[in-house]
Amino acid sequence: MGEVRYFSQDEEKTIDEAFAGLSKSYLQSKHRKKIELVTKAFNFARQAHNGIRRHSGEPYILHPLAVAQIVSSEIGLGSTSICAALLHDVVEDTDYTIDDINNVFGPKIAQIVDGLTKIAGGRFGENASSQAENFKKLLLTMSDDIRVIIIKIADRLHNMRTLEHMPVRKQYKISGETLYIYAPLAYRLGLNKIKTELEDLSFRFEHPDEYKEIEEKLAVTKRDRAAAYEEFVAPINAKLQAMGLKYKILRRIKAPYSIWRKMHSKGLSFEEIYDILAVRIIFEPTTPETEMNECFNIYLALTQIYKAHPDRLRDWVTRPKSNGYQALHVTLMGGRGEWVEVQIRSTRMNDIAEQGIAAHWKYKAGAVEGTLEEDDGELNKWLGTIREILEDPQPDSMDFLDTIKLNLFSTEIFVFTSKGEFRTLPQGCTVLDFAFSIHTDIGMHCIGAKVNHKLEPIDYVLKSGDQVEVLTSKSQKVMHEWMDFVTTAPARAKLRSILRKEDRENERFGEAIFNQFLKDQDLESDSAKMERIVALYGLESREKLMIAIGRKEIVPGTAEKNILKSDEGGSWYNKLFGSKKKNPQPDEAGNQDSRSIDLKHPLVITDYDAHSYHFAECCNPVPGDDVIGFVEKDGSVTIHQRRCEVANKLKTGQGNRIATIEWRTEETLFPVDIYIKGIDSMGTLGRVSDVVSGQMNANITKVSIEAHEGIFEGVIRIMVHSLDDVSKIRNGLKKIPGIKTAVRKEE
Repeated sequence: MGEVRYFSQDEEKTIDEAFAGLSKSYLQSKHRKKIELVTKAFNFARQAHNGIRRHSGEPYILHPLAVAQIVSSEIGLGSTSICAALLHDVVEDTDYTIDDINNVFGPKIAQIVDGLTKIAGGRFGENASSQAENFKKLLLTMSDDIRVIIIKIADRLHNMRTLEHMPVRKQYKISGETLYIYAPLAYRLGLNKIKTELEDLSFRFEHPDEYKEIEEKLAVTKRDRAAAYEEFVAPINAKLQAMGLKYKILRRIKAPYSIWRKMHSKGLSFEEIYDILAVRIIFEPTTPETEMNECFNIYLALTQIYKAHPDRLRDWVTRPKSNGYQALHVTLMGGRGEWVEVQIRSTRMNDIAEQGIAAHWKYKAGAVEGTLEEDDGELNKWLGTIREILEDPQPDSMDFLDTIKLNLFSTEIFVFTSKGEFRTLPQGCTVLDFAFSIHTDIGMHCIGAKVNHKLEPIDYVLKSGDQVEVLTSKSQKVMHEWMDFVTTAPARAKLRSILRKEDRENERFGEAIFNQFLKDQDLESDSAKMERIVALYGLESREKLMIAIGRKEIVPGTAEKNILKSDEGGSWYNKLFGSKKKNPQPDEAGNQDSRSIDLKHPLVITDYDAHSYHFAECCNPVPGDDVIGFVEKDGSVTIHQRRCEVANKLKTGQGNRIATIEWRTEETLFPVDIYIKGIDSMGTLGRVSDVVSGQMNANITKVSIEAHEGIFEGVIRIMVHSLDDVSKIRNGLKKIPGIKTAVRKEE
């Protein structure tokens, strides 16, 4: 018998051409030319994946080839990373083991492949938090070799580029976790170009109509932007040429996702966004030593042509971002009366901005790819934080996800200690975050701080340039309330660890108190009676009850005695507490029975059954919004907006519970909060009421307005039928004299 052919001749040719393209890009790089090793890895992967196809129907081997191509040409890594990319799915999807990889390719490639191999249970395993466990395993390996996460990001990028072949609910799941964790990780590692593409692809699959609309508007305004660009850069070109610089000027268009996010966060239309066009100047420094001075010389030259915005100079040259990013950003007033951002970078800075940590190795003499050195500063500090979080056992994988996520994507501020030492912290951090960043013991006993020599409480939010002296007291104790305003990952991880330890002690103390109560009252307990006592206080578990008793928040007494003495719960108990337990009955469509919900088909929300769904208060979805459903453990379904951050977290950790949703409601009313701001004047509130209730026939259920120094702002809650109602109300409010802002508010 002849050899079995799994793929057609055309498909075999496509595979060969893809490898030829990979080989060419690798050989053109500055890496040592270990083409034999790369070829060996390709042949191994090709044989392992032989006969296997992707969802698209194409040979599976084309996926690892594409990931290796991204790793080589778009990120700029070498042979070890390329081989690991080619082999990254071999252990997970075939009969080969890590030992096989180790025997053929050595321990380094095997270690990276192991880090890239997901834990048992698969992407859509039974365990709802298996995805979070996968991230945990990835990060564990990343702390030894950061190439693990870089290759994983490349893998995710190719999956996103081919996502149209997946079912819609899985598109939502994968897009959500991409926005929630992978794009921020790419940003944290300095892979800005990839970060932007991941965001845009997620946006395209989650909100296809809005993505298409923005793309069309960008196409329509392309000619005007080109003319504005040529007009703006003409005098800059003349100036830079006169300075004798080697440079190039690039036009940068704001990405669709970035435009859309700004439209929603600021309540603006596409036409109201002024910074769609930006300019990037990339110059070749005369010498490495003059690079920084030449950045500022270009800045000074630009300010001689255009007026600079006094508050929009961003100096990332002398103070690089923690992901290594360096550039000088200045916003200039162009000839057409529009602000234009200009980014000034050297060629080295531009490489690091596009390729992140990979370019960082390229510019460090003697640097070993995949490892960080002592002077790699902020990135090393961040990896140290990751190690700390991983060392602390997390009982809840979703808590772990939150902790990792917290500071991946935050803007940084610069804060000084009382001795003038410089520290970088995420925007929005508090005095307590700062205290924990110095030392755990200082955080535990922090009572406040002198910020710029003025006394401030522990929840005071710091600003860039603040000088902070932390005040402590030995009598201060860690409190659960601190979790409400601590924002940095290290502080939250340390706090959670301390509170868990205290909870364990309180639980033991509570058990002792409760057992003594049973002994004193000559009573006995069983699991059924304990469940009723737990329900009595609306708590989640017996453990929570014992913690509350240990803290002396609950003192066992008559109510507990009555329950423990009774043989059964009795009708009085069921009437009083039975309603607290969620147990929705299935409707005719079976929408509330988790066993009967067919997640392969959309759930349809009608006026008849809208009451049986829970609409998330974090984003208040209304008909017309792009939404997604999550099936809870009790079979109920919670509806979120697809762009909701809570929804993205759920997609990341519980993607197997996603349900697609269709709106078919006409009469049902939904609450929406509208934020308004403007010039305070007599009768404004009356005109607001007239527009909403009179002209739009909508019901106002809540008003919260404050005025200060001639400016008023506040929130009105309105009941609407659909997104069209929201748009009409907003437009009507904007026509009221004095109202400058009217946007939908989402928590």
